[in-house]
Amino acid sequence: MAEKARAAAGVISRASADQKNLALQSMAAQLEAEADFLITENKKDLENAEKAGLASAMIDRLTLKHSTIEGIAKGLLEVAALPDPVGKVTSMWRRPNGLLVGRMRIPLGVIGIIYESRPNVTADAAALCLKSGNAVILRGGSEAIHSNLAIARILQGVLVKCSLPENAIQVIPVTDREAVYEMLQLDELIDLIIPRGGEALIRAVVSQSRIPVIKHYKGVCHVFIDESADPDMAVAISMNAKVQRPGVCNAMETLLVHRNIAAKFLPKAAEKLIEAGVVIRGCRKTCKLLPAVQEAAEEDWYTEYLDLILSVRIVEDIDEAMAHIDKYGSLHTESIVTSDYNNSQRFLNEVNSSTVLVNASTRFSDGFELGLGAEIGISTTKLHAFGPMGLEELTTTKFIIYGNGQVRT
Repeated sequence: MAEKARAAAGVISRASADQKNLALQSMAAQLEAEADFLITENKKDLENAEKAGLASAMIDRLTLKHSTIEGIAKGLLEVAALPDPVGKVTSMWRRPNGLLVGRMRIPLGVIGIIYESRPNVTADAAALCLKSGNAVILRGGSEAIHSNLAIARILQGVLVKCSLPENAIQVIPVTDREAVYEMLQLDELIDLIIPRGGEALIRAVVSQSRIPVIKHYKGVCHVFIDESADPDMAVAISMNAKVQRPGVCNAMETLLVHRNIAAKFLPKAAEKLIEAGVVIRGCRKTCKLLPAVQEAAEEDWYTEYLDLILSVRIVEDIDEAMAHIDKYGSLHTESIVTSDYNNSQRFLNEVNSSTVLVNASTRFSDGFELGLGAEIGISTTKLHAFGPMGLEELTTTKFIIYGNGQVRT
């Protein structure tokens, strides 16, 4: 499979933007046209998931409905509408000897993607890799094997109709974990591995891979309520960040509150959060203010709950808030709610997570929401990408040089 992908990558890297866009548009239409087939195949996975006793959150991620398939198709069309990064010259400068030196974006080559539960990742990842000129080998979780193979069959059929190599998109057709280990050894054929899933999966991939890995261990995301925050805005952002979809990596796990606004903000926020089913674990100051909450243990500040559980800490000021984030954070996503411009700029400049927001929910740390189209994943390591990864993050640059006879002396 990797050898076929390497051969296909050479063809895809040379495909025009029009060719790739037509393929993506056709894929979107074909997925919707074959929605009933996809749902039928997905039901096989859902039945097996229920028999295996998978958690409801996992089953939710696994489920394909007509609305889900429409969303996947829309994502493909959005990728098609994005500018093609391949061949883009990002800079150009002239040397004293007359050489004109520039940098041009090129595909990475062959990308391996390992992920759990979500069949939409099969289409999203395939679309982004195709548009960025890469071939992709996809290894979804065993719980989604029927769904993933069905999606891949449709996408490959469209590639053939568009005179592009079907092996540019491949799904490993077996559920044996040994297949993943074998893939991770193919450093001469595969250029990058992107694992998407829980911390255990990603750490296992990193420990076994001979290929560079884009890492994102967990999302311990924070919202800091500054003393100048509008209380109603702060409540709305906190609710959305925690409750809208608690089982994802960009959901808030820790709420930090300036001591000067705590008495005004926390009772109101806690009432809303508890009403929504959130269990609050607070520092001692929080417990004094809200006697009904549990006291947080040290490990809570490090924990990605992926559930309706929230750690709350009252801090002295923005410096203590940023120190907390620096110690306990995972370089994923942090937000400040404030009316103080200087504090907003300090937070943006001094917090080193991959996405930092002012007066907005952490849930916007998402490639689709940021205008990247369907994202390939989120990186919390600074090489070679940091944050939500879109098309440009699936390319690298090479130097291009124009001369008129220069020789080095």
